[in-house]
Amino acid sequence: MGEDGSERENGGFVAMDSSESRWVFQEEEDSDAEDDEDLPPRMSFDSEEDENGEQKLIRTGPRIDSFDVEVLEVPGASRNDYEDFTVGKKITLALQTLSVVFGDVGTSPLYTFSVMFSKSPISGEEDVLGALSLVLYTLILIPLIKYVFVVLWANDDGEGGTFALYSLICRNAKVSLLPNQLPSDARISSFRLKVPSPELERSLKIKERLETSQTLKKLLLMLVLVGTSMVIADGVVTPAMSVMSAVSGLKVGIASIEQAVCGFTDVDMLLKLSDRLGHFFKFSADEVVMISVAFLIILFSVQKFGTSKVGLALGPALFIWFCSLGGIGVYNLVKYDSRVLRAFNPLHIYYFFKRNSTRAWLSLGGCLLCATGSEAMFADLCYFSVRSVQLTFVFLVLPCLLLGYLGQAAYLMENPTKSEQVFFSSIPNGAFWLVFFIANIAALIASRTMTTATFSCIKQSMVLGCFPRLKIIHTSRKFMGQIYIPVINWFLLVFCLVFVCTFSNIDEIGNAYGIAELGVMMMTTVLVTVVMLLIWQIKIVIVLSFLVFFLGIELTFFSSVLWSLGGGSWMILVFAVAVFFIMYIWNYGSKLKYETEVKQKLSMDLMRELGCNLGTVRAPGIGLLYNELVKGVPAIFGHFLTTLPAIHSMIIFVCIKYVPVSLVPQSERFLFRRVCPKSYHIFRCIARYGYKDVRKENHQTFEQLLMESLEKFIRREAQERSLESDGDAESEDGASCSRVLIAPNGSMYSLGVPLLVDFNTSEPILEASTSGDVRPVPPTDPAMTDTGQSLERELSFIRRAKESGVVYLLGHGDIRARKDSWFIKKLVINYFYAFLRKNCRRGIANLSVPHQNRMQVGMTYMV
Repeated sequence: MGEDGSERENGGFVAMDSSESRWVFQEEEDSDAEDDEDLPPRMSFDSEEDENGEQKLIRTGPRIDSFDVEVLEVPGASRNDYEDFTVGKKITLALQTLSVVFGDVGTSPLYTFSVMFSKSPISGEEDVLGALSLVLYTLILIPLIKYVFVVLWANDDGEGGTFALYSLICRNAKVSLLPNQLPSDARISSFRLKVPSPELERSLKIKERLETSQTLKKLLLMLVLVGTSMVIADGVVTPAMSVMSAVSGLKVGIASIEQAVCGFTDVDMLLKLSDRLGHFFKFSADEVVMISVAFLIILFSVQKFGTSKVGLALGPALFIWFCSLGGIGVYNLVKYDSRVLRAFNPLHIYYFFKRNSTRAWLSLGGCLLCATGSEAMFADLCYFSVRSVQLTFVFLVLPCLLLGYLGQAAYLMENPTKSEQVFFSSIPNGAFWLVFFIANIAALIASRTMTTATFSCIKQSMVLGCFPRLKIIHTSRKFMGQIYIPVINWFLLVFCLVFVCTFSNIDEIGNAYGIAELGVMMMTTVLVTVVMLLIWQIKIVIVLSFLVFFLGIELTFFSSVLWSLGGGSWMILVFAVAVFFIMYIWNYGSKLKYETEVKQKLSMDLMRELGCNLGTVRAPGIGLLYNELVKGVPAIFGHFLTTLPAIHSMIIFVCIKYVPVSLVPQSERFLFRRVCPKSYHIFRCIARYGYKDVRKENHQTFEQLLMESLEKFIRREAQERSLESDGDAESEDGASCSRVLIAPNGSMYSLGVPLLVDFNTSEPILEASTSGDVRPVPPTDPAMTDTGQSLERELSFIRRAKESGVVYLLGHGDIRARKDSWFIKKLVINYFYAFLRKNCRRGIANLSVPHQNRMQVGMTYMV
């Protein structure tokens, strides 16, 4: 740390957006930056050495980074800003919050008591009070205390879900199985560490344990994949449960009409009405499944219109639904029995279990349904702010839910035999059809809640290398988190229809619903506990209390739903296991591919042996070679050298890398390095994106950003060297070669002309000749050794190369299992992973690069 308050880093500086100091880990030996290429004995560009030295926590001041280059803002890039909203926009946001986040938990009164009392029939008023007390305290403990007051604060810069928690953990500890972490990633402004506290030592020990144990890394990834697979399974069963529960209200409505018909005194008219309505009665009772199928098709068809549009259109309907829920609850409390308010006494839970024992335990699976949608509040957090979700739940959603359940319990106190469709049975006769219509609209909205959460989780898993790449459509220019994935949308629809048509019984679907919800709830509890220990650094007593209390409750619920697994709900577990294996196989194959590329990368000794012209002809132009390596020269580059008769005068290895943060500021997007000495004109550019970033730039915009960033990097590099040498002139590195290359077509090319030439002359960069003559090399002007002139010459060279054209060099690397590999590995790599890779979206698909600007070479790695 220098006296000027800045920290030198191998000739560079590290930038900060804020003038305030912060705490960071400082490595003893920073091997991430390049060694000085002017010192041949220590020439080690793009060093692959891992940082094994000790780390110490230091306070940094304002710094300037020579690598993090400021770039122009990408046109059309989205923002996620909820500040400075007018009152009208805040009301609009609140309506959208209702429709997107709370639809699932808001429709739980349709089926909670029905499923509970199907497992434990009512035998007295005490049973109603005990079941109600269970529901009330489940709502208070899980959605309110656990999620609203604790889990929502574990968001990753506004992003929720299991993968957001995993990203948060990866940012604070190197637990990712993909070995592409760089020390420079920790200097992104999003990587903020807390000021040291008494719990810091414990946090560092946990961090060290996680980073050194491969078993713990795999276990952590397994937990995340299990949680995500359960979220996707939840996206299948939620629409089935919500829609079928709402449509089943037709049975109650038609039955009431039938009773009204039976009340006629005119026998002739009764017979006529019975003949006309008999077929309608039968249709309504038997074809609930078909009506549900029609509703589900409509639901998934409108998903493409986006969260904002659909949410704004349906938000008022859900607001009316919550008001109706609360109003009906108050009506039933006044009309039937207000003694149900005694259920707030938790002793009634004890009496309920004492009276029913095993049946009460089985009813826990139905009781959990009142908390469905809790995980959706967290997973859908990317669409809205934490504060808006918290306030809406506490002041609107929770009171209406409590009133709704209290009203249903009051109705059951006098009508204990009508527990099968208690919600629709408790509606006043005059408002039945209106409430039925609103309930069906709310059920459709609730189905969208988990669908949007599924989209969010899949996008997070894709950018973190745990799901095959799919096409993602951003449906809002204002909020970048609002997305639509067409393949997943229709995938969920197909399986949802299969599930509805196979299991028409709400009780079986409800049990499957509980399995999916509890699976993701338990994974969230464990991951939030890791966040508490590693990041929040709070007292161990609080952490253990949170883990033991909530995980104990969830395991108790889980034991109940597993006991009813044989009723057909096992299908949801099979579906979740299938999704889990898809994610695990993709992550496993991607990891093997990356590790193989690291092992087979070209050595720097070979590059120096080839010389500045790389043993071939350097044709004017820029070649952007896309690869996944963050260090070293990829083996696919050697394939290009041996396949093509010439290579571009400037090569840039472009690595699109997703770092474990939600957003990377535009000013810190690109990380530039030299791969070889200056005369080689080979650079590495790591384009860093967060899992929430939107890549909307086309190839022209990307090229413009890239070249402007490269020029700024070169200027800063020259400025730093000038400061290091105290104004002394810097000698040109790299001697000119005087060799002749015979191309594959028999032509002879001169390799004696330096690439860095004076462009004031009309001589071309490289001259080709079909004869055996080699043109003489013009002598280098001694005056050109000045640092400023050298800088201008290189910048001029870059501009001329840009004018000659940019070509995208795409290497399609594939992997195959070795012949001596185990059968399971051959099956996974050669068939399952190969199938996923063949059918997933190409990484270059985000850039609209014309075909004439592409050059592709295939390469197969044996793993």
